[in-house]
Amino acid sequence: MIANKIFRISKKAIVKGIVPIILTGSLYAENTAKPNPYLSAPLYGITHFDSSQSDSFPYQVNKGDYSVNLQNMKKVTGGPINIITLASTSPDYMWGVSTQGVTYINIANGEFKEVARLNVPGMAVITPEQHKEVLNKKYKSVTEVEDAIKNIYKIDNSLARIANGTYNVADSNNTVYANFLGSSIYAFSLIDKNNPSKGIKIDKILDAKGFLQSNEHIEGISMTYDGKIIVVGTHSVTVVGRDFKNPVTAQFESDEAISNSIAVDEKNAIYVASDKYMRKVVWTGTKLSQDEKDGAWKTAYDTGQQPPSVKFGKGTGSTPTLMGFGSDEDKLVVITDGANRMNIVAFWRDEIPAGFKQKPGTKSNRIADQMPITAGQPKTAKWIQSEQSVVVKGYGAFVVNNIVDKAPDDRLVGVIALGPVIKPPVGVERVQWDPKTDSWKSVWARGDVSSISMVPSVSAGSNIVFVNGYVEKTGWEVTGLDWDNGKTVYRAKFGFDNYGNGAYAIVQFLPNGDLLFNSIAGPVRVTTK
Repeated sequence: MIANKIFRISKKAIVKGIVPIILTGSLYAENTAKPNPYLSAPLYGITHFDSSQSDSFPYQVNKGDYSVNLQNMKKVTGGPINIITLASTSPDYMWGVSTQGVTYINIANGEFKEVARLNVPGMAVITPEQHKEVLNKKYKSVTEVEDAIKNIYKIDNSLARIANGTYNVADSNNTVYANFLGSSIYAFSLIDKNNPSKGIKIDKILDAKGFLQSNEHIEGISMTYDGKIIVVGTHSVTVVGRDFKNPVTAQFESDEAISNSIAVDEKNAIYVASDKYMRKVVWTGTKLSQDEKDGAWKTAYDTGQQPPSVKFGKGTGSTPTLMGFGSDEDKLVVITDGANRMNIVAFWRDEIPAGFKQKPGTKSNRIADQMPITAGQPKTAKWIQSEQSVVVKGYGAFVVNNIVDKAPDDRLVGVIALGPVIKPPVGVERVQWDPKTDSWKSVWARGDVSSISMVPSVSAGSNIVFVNGYVEKTGWEVTGLDWDNGKTVYRAKFGFDNYGNGAYAIVQFLPNGDLLFNSIAGPVRVTTK
């Protein structure tokens, strides 16, 4: 009875063979991606949670309206920008990854305590005192934010800073791979796996200049299902062993740019989007194939102009997300495109169904369907665009608008100023794929919900999708919306200090339902019970 109420298991689903899957003690109603056995855990072993990049977690979260003082919560310093707290191979510990290095965190029995830290040599360390001075300020202008970043954080080039540790992986040996200092990938592990307090070491460093072209940077890191590291360059993908030997590279066109990471399926197909094309590249075990005979493909999609805030580039702002697994009828990969008023776009992952005809307005018949996103905004809105990946649960998807009409070019300045100084972006939308009609439909939209730069996520256990935004009357918060009807069912209100800003990170929760908030100043365990 509980499963039917929470997960809405239909007779159609049972007929199709879709049954709840047990994962980390919770139930999913939909088919999900096969876990990658070479990641540290089925969940949180990689940015965007799993190899399909679903941003979906199984844990149940209690509904409610909570006032939270983040500075009184258990936390670990990092950043600015702490994109994700990764699972280790032990359920009692997690890896914190920030723009300055890595930490090992004890999370057992309600704890959240740093037991080891390694700041990457060459990366400037931001102290708790610096964070306090910057984040407790009541800013009245963009200039004040610029001054704080330059004179307190001592950051002259914010883009060079926030590019560190952006995409990362923890493997089944409890080694973390993360990018730092431009074109290097660091492998971190514990000095003593039986005694984490002895510290963290750098196992090895991969200089990606050996296979990246001179104008390329590292844009993402992932892992194949045969245990190799995937390095995403500005216009390339490389597969390399975890010993950093024998790199194999697939080079793309030099006039296109990739600005996000990738999705990988269990057959080692790699889905990568540049600002011109969506691609499927196939790792055969010995080569990266772009040949249709191996199942690879490439198609153009709609692009637009460079937005004035948060988003990078004129193409998609989203890491591709896989949709449809196992016995599901349609197997898709989805993104939001680069049009100024974006569409949600679904591409056929494998063979295009026989008889399928290209739909009007699409670039090719590889595109199963695309639909304009309104995000509850008026038709006069110039921008509806996102820097966040599409959240996927079953055939449902969720997208956000991150763009305002005018904001600073400096992305770190902008992400701190949006909300306290500049009116924040608003607008979210929930959509559904219909495999009978091969089309998208809108389920609901909220034009009043703010999502500034944090990656949303969804609790499959509680049917709630979460965003981080700024509300004029109460300040920063994590807002939870009912997946089916869009009603607000959860609020963790942090107030007006900027510790409540999750700058470019992702919303996480722990198995007991505690919020794991990856604040701009470092991850925080938020207890609301």
